Amino acid sequence: MGPPLMRQLLHQCKSLAVHASHPKSKAVIFRPLSTISSPSVQKPSPPPASSLLGAKLHILICLVLERSATAHPRSATKKARLPVPPPLPAPQIKDPLSYFTAQQLQSLDPSGARTSLFSRTNRDRARVGDILLVRFRNGDPFAGVCLNIRRRGVDTGILLRNQLTRIGVELWVKVYSPNVEGVELVRRYEKKRRARRARLYYLRKPKHDVGSVEGVVQNYLRQRAALGGSAGGVGGGGGGADGNESASGEKRQQVGRKRKGRR
Repeated sequence: MGPPLMRQLLHQCKSLAVHASHPKSKAVIFRPLSTISSPSVQKPSPPPASSLLGAKLHILICLVLERSATAHPRSATKKARLPVPPPLPAPQIKDPLSYFTAQQLQSLDPSGARTSLFSRTNRDRARVGDILLVRFRNGDPFAGVCLNIRRRGVDTGILLRNQLTRIGVELWVKVYSPNVEGVELVRRYEKKRRARRARLYYLRKPKHDVGSVEGVVQNYLRQRAALGGSAGGVGGGGGGADGNESASGEKRQQVGRKRKGRR
């Protein structure tokens, strides 16, 4: 039974009850409304013929029940329930995030050279203070001293510092970026000067600034070209060690010449 029909029925019942409460009207016995709350309930029995008010109420209840049954056929029948889908199977992967990260690393670095170059378990990994050379697919290569290594899976990045026209320049490089063609280790940081720090930000000060590394990079590239490009690669560990030894030998020769000149 809809709300408008129910309101109309209650309004008419109130008016009939007020009419019945009048002293001149005859008393009428009404049936409880619980018997007419559902359209499936049988119609109440008619009141005695002597009561005109009861007959009117009986006719009114019958009309309301018929209209509610015809106007709202869904109320008489049960609502159709939607089919419940079966439960999803239990996930076979315990850690989906690590699985997704491994897939991304495999697609971005199929050879695994960059991963091993910055892995903590690799003894020959790149460390802060080393001179690294990054080659880009769209742009000139950039070399500099590594100040920081941020290991974040696919978002692993390195901070390089160099001097261009006597101006300090720093560049964050995403190791697994599609624009990065390769990362090469030019020269390792000297063990005697190696600081036990994870970030060498103190090299920004003029007192500790390394300066330009163009000379070291050019020497490394010459040695690599002389060897036919076998040394270096993405890791470049062998070429970096040779470059370090040759640079230190040249420095020793220069120091020896200066001492001889002073004498």
